[in-house]
Amino acid sequence: MASSIGLSRFLETETPTVSLALDPFNVDALVAEITSELNDTNNAPDLDALLARARGALAFDLADARLYSLIGEIKYRQGEKDEAYEFFDQARKLSKTEIHALQRSITRAVETGDLSKAVGEIDILLRRWPEQFSAIAEGMPRILSNPAGYQAVLTAIRAEAPWRGSLFVALNKTPEGLDFANRLLLDLTGSSASPKSNELAGVISGYIRQKQYEQAYRLFLFSLSDEERKLGEYIFNSTFEVVPSGKPFDWQVSNQSGLEVTFATSRDAVEGEGGATVRFLNTPVKNAALQQYIQLPPGSYKISLIASARNLKLPKELFWSIRCVDPAGEIARFNIPEGTYNRQKLRQDFSVGSTACPLQLLTLQTAAIAESWRFRYVGTLVMHKLSIERLPS
Repeated sequence: MASSIGLSRFLETETPTVSLALDPFNVDALVAEITSELNDTNNAPDLDALLARARGALAFDLADARLYSLIGEIKYRQGEKDEAYEFFDQARKLSKTEIHALQRSITRAVETGDLSKAVGEIDILLRRWPEQFSAIAEGMPRILSNPAGYQAVLTAIRAEAPWRGSLFVALNKTPEGLDFANRLLLDLTGSSASPKSNELAGVISGYIRQKQYEQAYRLFLFSLSDEERKLGEYIFNSTFEVVPSGKPFDWQVSNQSGLEVTFATSRDAVEGEGGATVRFLNTPVKNAALQQYIQLPPGSYKISLIASARNLKLPKELFWSIRCVDPAGEIARFNIPEGTYNRQKLRQDFSVGSTACPLQLLTLQTAAIAESWRFRYVGTLVMHKLSIERLPS
């Protein structure tokens, strides 16, 4: 008998039918088998037979919340919803985190408009079962569109809900969700649960994907501290003295094996040696090393760079490029010279036309189109300041 029970436990998850044959009192195996039959999309389950088996199991284990939840699900499918929710409630009394009873209770709370209760139960569900967020993600905009639901979500986030990050990722995918995410970030500002850089970056990037460029830039400006606002020219942090936040209108550093990019912040920079340092590691380098979104209205401008270099060898061009994002097209570029030099001043004039170009992308990149070992970049470039100034019309 002991051997059969042990083997039954071993088989209960993968082959619950065999497990039950070895031990008819194995409730775990029974729950697994009934759940499997209810989830079978190819064959209609015999609900009456499953109900009888679940009720019979209660005689052996009156305190198993899963059995009450299964009976509730069977009753729900039989159209006896009031009685079904009595079983779901009983399951919740025995186990607050019984997953199926929680899911049904959340659905009912949303359907009846009790969104504060729905959010409270979502919080319980996701604290215990975080992988279930995808199952409720689609319903979040509906909850947030209701004042009580929105307030409940905001309260949960302020109480350090562990699903906060998943919520912002989900909301960033649609225009409606972005507006709710933006509102949440504004309401969290100044609280003990202030917006995080990655949340702000995600919403700003979402607005850019949706081509809502003004909204993206306004949120970026709003996110800046008083000290950061002092850096807010046409190019943000033009002297590279603040560590990048990862937000699109701030510097974004490429993660490439062929180079290293470091910022000498105002706190640790040696006099005359501040700025962004790009070290090339004697390998091919393709694509951008640094980039930042900018907004330039139509007009004439000059872009200026103060740079130093040590043994800089560039088999293909290294240059700063300003490109219109929508519609795509290059507005201007200027090349970085090879060699060794100290605080050399470079500049180039350019213009942004009167045709629509609401957003531009500023990048430091190479002209390499393939990672050929014939074109290996070597040496160090230190960029002390990069700025854009508008010229008199």
